[in-house]
Amino acid sequence: MAHAQAQPQELGTLAQQTADRLAEQRVGAVVAVVAGDVVEIRGAGSTGADHGRTVPGPDTLFEIGSVTKTFTALALARMASAGAVGLDEPLGDLLPDGTHVPSRDGRQISLQHLATHTSGLPRLPRGMLLRFLLRPSTPDPYVGCTADVLLTGLARTRLGAAPGKRFRYSNLGAGLLGLALARRAGTDYETLITREICAPLGMTDTVVTLDDPGSQRSAQGHNRRGRPTTPWNLADLAGAGALRSTATDLVAFVRAQLDTGPVPAELAEAIRLSRSVEHRTSPFAWVHLGWMAHRLHARQGGHLQIWHNGGTGGFSSFVGFDPEKQLAVIALGNTQRPVDRPAFDLLRTLQAAHVPEPS
Repeated sequence: MAHAQAQPQELGTLAQQTADRLAEQRVGAVVAVVAGDVVEIRGAGSTGADHGRTVPGPDTLFEIGSVTKTFTALALARMASAGAVGLDEPLGDLLPDGTHVPSRDGRQISLQHLATHTSGLPRLPRGMLLRFLLRPSTPDPYVGCTADVLLTGLARTRLGAAPGKRFRYSNLGAGLLGLALARRAGTDYETLITREICAPLGMTDTVVTLDDPGSQRSAQGHNRRGRPTTPWNLADLAGAGALRSTATDLVAFVRAQLDTGPVPAELAEAIRLSRSVEHRTSPFAWVHLGWMAHRLHARQGGHLQIWHNGGTGGFSSFVGFDPEKQLAVIALGNTQRPVDRPAFDLLRTLQAAHVPEPS
């Protein structure tokens, strides 16, 4: 069967329309579309940065929030493929001696549980919600999440379910996974992600810490009212959401997921492993290592969508793709307002355009 596909010019128009739609209610946005070998990246609005209110582009840096979790989970898959860790290895084996890790019904938290949000851990570290309620104006609510604070709180945390039993989204779990993997690798989280994922894919702008040139290319974050915000730095909870990236780098990341770009064999193996793990959350939805996934109803075409979104105090993000049709959408905005709905709409539009026709 031949395939009717949107042409490059149409892809660029669709990407620009979505960027414009996002910029209508936000300061600025960048939208990238990947369709096989075709890549279109369009920006709209303004970065609002101190050095000049420029239109964001392919190399503008954004905080990507919880999209970071897909990198953390891929690092787990990479290390598991290399034999450095086991997916079923208990979290406690990677933490300092004497660390108490809660269990329930005789089941220990494994690394796979952390990457699939089935650990039973709460969404936030112990005491963090109370601290935020007492000090709601804190610029970065995660700034105090040092390893000592996280592990001390972990010892006093009760699990909401036995590990492996139920999906329960947890920033704490993803952050602990990043911390544990970095400890096993004998390095810090940023270095781990650079070594295992970014360097092999040529992603030079995906970082936790900005240097001076990077700061000059960073968009200014804004809250929902459009007021400037300060950057978030998640301390030792970095694996949950501390990465900054660009549309260019994220295109390389999703092309690796789609297997349409140059991917080293060991990383390709890790990607396959990450998607071989599934925990069902409903008959039509599930979670892989780091990624959410669902299949649309037949009335909507029955298309597969694998995705993750993210948000920080001043940014929002979305990365979604269809490996069956080799399509992807990336949306980055520099306000708190979510970019999910326009991004999902664009992904569905692209999927509908790639339908079989008689040969």
